[in-house]
Amino acid sequence: MSTVKSRREQYSEATRAALLAAATRRFAEDGFAGTALEDIAADIQATRGAIYHHFASKKALFEAVFEQLESGALEASATAAARAADPWSAAFSALDAFLDRCCDPVYGKLVWQEAPLALGWVRWQAAEEQYAYGLVEQLVKALVDGGAIDEQPLETTTRLVFGMVGTAGMALAEASDVDKPRLKAEYAAVIGRMATGLRPTVA
Repeated sequence: MSTVKSRREQYSEATRAALLAAATRRFAEDGFAGTALEDIAADIQATRGAIYHHFASKKALFEAVFEQLESGALEASATAAARAADPWSAAFSALDAFLDRCCDPVYGKLVWQEAPLALGWVRWQAAEEQYAYGLVEQLVKALVDGGAIDEQPLETTTRLVFGMVGTAGMALAEASDVDKPRLKAEYAAVIGRMATGLRPTVA
């Protein structure tokens, strides 16, 4: 069977990608509540019907934008971890990549400020766990298995780290551009000191 996409399929994918890009810009500028589907369609010279062809509602469109942003953040963190030489370096390389992404004004506003309102608190929390929790658990397990930290209850430790990282992300999203570099360094340093407390003691 041929895997070559038809011109219609290529056009449909291009339209969807353009809608996501336009929606990302609009949601970042005007917020979820202040964004109209007509404006997103007009930005790419399309009709409102073109949006409904790809997305059932404004909420569904926002969720697609959110998923795209979170997938990108997860990929950046996982890639940074994979390049590291050991589990300790991997964990903090992933953290650095994540905090960098949280400093981005578009990611920060949409993922941390607009998403709880657009998706609802319960759905937003579930989505955050879907995208980030697994990687955090994987990194914590690698630290324990590699002897970088003492044996810990995996779920409890993962949830504590997940909570700390989420707090850092929210703080960076709410901070001014001037304060973000300082806050990023402070959160990374404090999380590092807390993690160091879990390292094996040398007799």
